[in-house]
Amino acid sequence: MSKTPQQNTTTDANGVSVIHTPAHTSGLQQVPQLVPVSPGGGGKAVPPSKQGKKSSFVDRNSDEYRQRRERNNMAVKKSRLKSKQKAQDTLQRVNQLKEENERLEAKIKLLTKELSVLKDLFLEHAHNFADNVQPVATETTTTNPEGSGQ
Repeated sequence: MSKTPQQNTTTDANGVSVIHTPAHTSGLQQVPQLVPVSPGGGGKAVPPSKQGKKSSFVDRNSDEYRQRRERNNMAVKKSRLKSKQKAQDTLQRVNQLKEENERLEAKIKLLTKELSVLKDLFLEHAHNFADNVQPVATETTTTNPEGSGQ
């Protein structure tokens, strides 16, 4: 006759079943086996926000419900105000950048016109300078290749 070992199963806080079996007579240390609680095995972890939720009916006349609604309404108002303020700040920044862009474009036009005038003055001056300067004629002197020539 064979004797089956006695097993003890417990579930820990994480929902994992732990099977405890008595150690063998050979003196080996007992090692607990971890077994998932759900039959499908390793499913997805449930986020903490969903763990405590119950699908029971909530009394809409209770003080707790009213307080939660008030806190939620205040949070929604705060969020909407923050969003509206951010949109206004963005619009203000856009307007500032448009004004700065217009000023810079006007400055570019002014500097381009000034560059054109200065370039024309320079070219006129260079042309007049070239007309007034006589080219230096190089004299070719003939020397007597034989020396003194006397």
